[in-house]
Amino acid sequence: MKILLAIDGSSHSEAAIADVARGSWPDGTAIEILSVIHASAPLAIDPAIVMAASYVEQVQERRRRPTMLVNAARDRIEGDAWGVQVTTKIIEGNPKDVILDEAREWGADLIVVGAGGYGGPQRMVLGSVAHSVVANAPCSVQVVRDKQGLERPDAA
Repeated sequence: MKILLAIDGSSHSEAAIADVARGSWPDGTAIEILSVIHASAPLAIDPAIVMAASYVEQVQERRRRPTMLVNAARDRIEGDAWGVQVTTKIIEGNPKDVILDEAREWGADLIVVGAGGYGGPQRMVLGSVAHSVVANAPCSVQVVRDKQGLERPDAA
């Protein structure tokens, strides 16, 4: 079995990691932990070296966080789940597209994603990675929510 676990550092993503770590997977299950770095728009051409140095620092920082996320998730899953093979991957691009492309290319049997938790206007503006993955996945999808991380409407 091949499980693609897409993470982004959100509380829902942490719940997805915990869910996969607790799972009873068949021996030899391969789990690929994927984090997507949002593609950034290039800076306007500026000959100032300070701007170039600043851009390089921004790129390096954008790569540091996903590296820490996938490493921590790998350590947790390897510590809790038995008989699984865990790999990590960080790809730059649009998360919706990258997750679906990686699932197809890798031949995933299951994609596990955390729900973004957005509703109403926020979902319309920001989109929903989980919704897009569910609608277009080449395999089964498990969407995990962190119940404690959900915003609750004010009681009337």
